[in-house]
Amino acid sequence: MLVAQLTVRGVDPEIVRRLKMRAAECGRSAEAELRVILERALGTSADEFWADAARLREQTRGRQHTDSADLIREDRDRHAARAE
Repeated sequence: MLVAQLTVRGVDPEIVRRLKMRAAECGRSAEAELRVILERALGTSADEFWADAARLREQTRGRQHTDSADLIREDRDRHAARAE
């Protein structure tokens, strides 16, 4: 596996301070915490996404689905009735 290095210049000191605090809370170094943040933000590849989507389609196959617009309208109507 190829390992790359990344240098980010011009980062606000407050962001660095918050990164270090977050890392300490998780028991990691700031570098390790930054890797976690990047992996969570960018880690899922397109292939993984489509594989997950196919798996979810298979799990919900045959189920009857309600249009989300209908559910939103019901929820809004319910909240409006309570407010009256």
